[in-house]
Amino acid sequence: MAPLPRLVLDTNVCLDLFVFGDASCAALRAGLATRALEAIADAACRGEWLGVLGYPQLALDVARRAAAVVAFDAQLRLLPEVERRSLPVAPKLPRCADPDDQRFLELTWACGAQWLLSRDNALLKLASRTRRDHGFDIVTPQDWQRAYAGPAASSAKPV
Repeated sequence: MAPLPRLVLDTNVCLDLFVFGDASCAALRAGLATRALEAIADAACRGEWLGVLGYPQLALDVARRAAAVVAFDAQLRLLPEVERRSLPVAPKLPRCADPDDQRFLELTWACGAQWLLSRDNALLKLASRTRRDHGFDIVTPQDWQRAYAGPAASSAKPV
């Protein structure tokens, strides 16, 4: 059996998906719910997720925070350390202008994901380099939905 298409979601995409129910994540939501896709996280990304849910500007009550944690844990698989690929010596992964977002690049490489879904401009600027040098694409959920969602998503190549 062929492996599922694999992706990594940055924290803002997780907020859109698990807290705000953003329509731009409809295909992603459906793919995760039907297990047609595999979304990967690691302990550092999950830790950031838990921290962000407590931000006062989100004004999430205890029940909404708990529901978001349950949804994240149900839909994303934590990558065990033994499954991580080593970071390449050359070409090195590009450095993200936001050091907090570097973990998403590293996780995408380490788990062999085809896509990193993000709305962060600092990450999106690196898309052509990661596509060319490392075999994964960085796209917004909207662009991913347009390019990859549907039956062709499992065989799609980065554009």
